[in-house]
Amino acid sequence: MNSVIPSSEDRVSHATDAEVNESIATATELAVLKFRGASPAALTARIEELKREWDVERTLELNAGLLTVAASFLVLKHRRPGWAFLSLAVGSFLALHAVRGWCPPLPVLRRAGVRTPAEIHEEILA
Repeated sequence: MNSVIPSSEDRVSHATDAEVNESIATATELAVLKFRGASPAALTARIEELKREWDVERTLELNAGLLTVAASFLVLKHRRPGWAFLSLAVGSFLALHAVRGWCPPLPVLRRAGVRTPAEIHEEILA
C-alpha cells in the first residue's frame, strides 16, 4: 500500500505536470538570483515575505472551506438539498488530495504558480 500513497513531502510535485514543476523551479531560481548580493535587510525582508506566502495546501484548504460553507448556506437558505452534493464533492476532493496529493483544483493552482511548502522553504534556504 505504501507504493500507492506517495510520501507527504513530494506528493504534490508527483501529481503536477513536469513542465509546471519546471516553471515553478525556474521562477524560484530567478527569485534567488535576484537577491544574490542583496543587503542583509533586503534578505531578511524577503525571508519574512516567503514565510507569509500561501502554499498550495493552505490555498486548497481555504477554497474547500469556503465552498463547503457556501453550499451549506445554500442548502439552508433555499431548502434545496441538491447543494449538499457540492459539500460532498469538496470533501471528497480534499480527502483525495490528502491521500494522493492530487485533486481537480490542483493543476489550476500549480499553473498559477502556487508552490508547495517545500518549494517555498527551498527558496528560504537558498
